[in-house]
Amino acid sequence: MTNAPVSNEPTATGDRRRVLWLSTIAFTLLFNVWLMLGVLGIPIRKALELSDAQFEWLISTAILAGAMLRLNFGIWADRFGGRNTMVFLLLFCSIPTYLFSQAASYPTLLVCTLLYGLAGNSFAVGIAWNSAWFPQQSKGTALGIFGAGNVGAAGTKLLVLFVPTLLTLVPAGGWLGGWLPGGWRAIPAFYAIGLIVMAGLIVWLAPKTDPRPVQGRSLSEILSPLRKIRVWRLSLYYVVVFGAYVALSGWLPRYYVDTYGVSLQVAALYTATFIFPASLLRPLGGWLSDRFGPRVVTYAVFLVMTVALALLMIPSGGSSSVSSAGSPGVFAALLFVVGCGMGIGKASVYKYIPDYFPDDVGAVGGLVGLLGALGGFILPPIFGLLGRWTGVPQMAFVALLALTAVSLAWLHVTVLGLRAAQSSEPANTLAPAHLSPP
Repeated sequence: MTNAPVSNEPTATGDRRRVLWLSTIAFTLLFNVWLMLGVLGIPIRKALELSDAQFEWLISTAILAGAMLRLNFGIWADRFGGRNTMVFLLLFCSIPTYLFSQAASYPTLLVCTLLYGLAGNSFAVGIAWNSAWFPQQSKGTALGIFGAGNVGAAGTKLLVLFVPTLLTLVPAGGWLGGWLPGGWRAIPAFYAIGLIVMAGLIVWLAPKTDPRPVQGRSLSEILSPLRKIRVWRLSLYYVVVFGAYVALSGWLPRYYVDTYGVSLQVAALYTATFIFPASLLRPLGGWLSDRFGPRVVTYAVFLVMTVALALLMIPSGGSSSVSSAGSPGVFAALLFVVGCGMGIGKASVYKYIPDYFPDDVGAVGGLVGLLGALGGFILPPIFGLLGRWTGVPQMAFVALLALTAVSLAWLHVTVLGLRAAQSSEPANTLAPAHLSPP
């Protein structure tokens, strides 16, 4: 089936820039909301006397809520407009985020977490919104800049250093008769205010034009690209570069504490050295993908990650319980390399989508994002299981190394198949390298 072309494609550079920066700021804020339990965990558990299992369910609920509806939100952004969908998501999430600040029981916390966790779906909305505005030759860079908004995960970890100060900014009794609560409850309340303000800024500043690429098309037409094996292959790639990023962002602090005996604050800083490149290099990955094509960039990313992960797994000469990266600094340096690969790779994988599915970015991007985010939910237990089963902490990276190696092998086999097919075709029928199926 040939997809219908997008009509009324916007061309104003100033409007494009406003869409890009407003969507990026909104995504960064929503990403902070999605992962705010990373900041609030200790005071919440202490204040409400939650068990470890109860708190783990809160975290899992937020991650799942931010993953399971990405396909839906991507389609809705294409059907109703990215601007409208982003404003709706900001306003909707502000309600459970504020109610979370007022919760006095575990069931209330759980329900609020399920609802504010929808903030994680903002990625699918922003990808569809920006794809509808930017021309093909610059989509990789634009989507890379937007995707850098997940640096909010680093902000969450760094706030560990400042939570004691933040928790005293508002008196215990709160302000305005308790409408703005004190202690840990002030943080979600401030987030809720920020979400409402951001929604207002988008309504005020974003272009009123709101492209709707799939308007008038049936749901079966919109979902038809999901039958292609290429979509599922890209989803596996995204588990490697994004799902593992989410998993490691939450799992690494405890790994540093348990394996190297550092404090939680130091562990948070070490983790941030992984999160920053894995987030902030995404624009570079988009630019490289625009220039050289996503295939070359993704190839290089998987090769570099495979080597770095293999080094992380090699036991040191003196102990089988510590990797060849015998100090936390060396270990963090290798993870920095992995983070660089993930940051660039997240952009290169997503650059494939508008190349091949220009009118279905919402649906395809939503599914790829959904499966990638689910990887962030599934991988931490696998990491822990492998480490406990073998008694060697770094063996947890076997799972990530295996995923990366399989993705690299699949990409390589696909490239070989493409070259074999191209060798039998006339030269003038060959697609450009950056638009070829791998």
